[in-house]
Amino acid sequence: MVKGLSLNEILSRIKSYSEELGLDLTKPEDRFKWFLASILFAKRISAEIAKKTFRIFMDENLVSPDKIIEAGWDRLVEILDSGGYVRYDFSTASNLLEIMKKLKEKYGDLEALHEAAENPKDLEKRLMSFKGVGPVCVNIFLRELRGIWEKAKPAPSRIAVNVAERIGLNEIEPYESSLVRVGLEYCKKRRCPECPVRKYCSLKKTS
Repeated sequence: MVKGLSLNEILSRIKSYSEELGLDLTKPEDRFKWFLASILFAKRISAEIAKKTFRIFMDENLVSPDKIIEAGWDRLVEILDSGGYVRYDFSTASNLLEIMKKLKEKYGDLEALHEAAENPKDLEKRLMSFKGVGPVCVNIFLRELRGIWEKAKPAPSRIAVNVAERIGLNEIEPYESSLVRVGLEYCKKRRCPECPVRKYCSLKKTS
């Protein structure tokens, strides 16, 4: 990071996962792609494997409910395996098919789901009604849609809160995606000397 930048400026320069994947979340089609990516990221698997797997879905043009349904279970398992999703290939393939079918049958598309939600909590409840979509997935998905979807207002994740406390940041929500990346890629891996916000960290003397 460039020296002399404020904490907020440093955090603003850390790309979110959706940005790294080249997605423009102001576009409905990319919001769906981010939903798919969020399902992959939510598993107990490395971010690198999730990103690799998502990019294979992109390369195969399996980035719409119809395309995913048309691919079928066997093809989805092949794609998940090729991305390194071996531990969760069968269950994730099954969940993806169920999610896409329910999304189409009940709402038509993801944008209609958002419109149908009465408030932020109802939006989260509707998303979690999909098989395999839990609180972690919903937080990953919605935190990057703040300011884009009116009802995307998830409570900050614990990992973001922990990092914010360590670096003395009070305003968490605008920087949650950056805080999560710091937590996962530096704190969790004990890469403290390389951390972009190390000089603000209360633990730097012991790390």
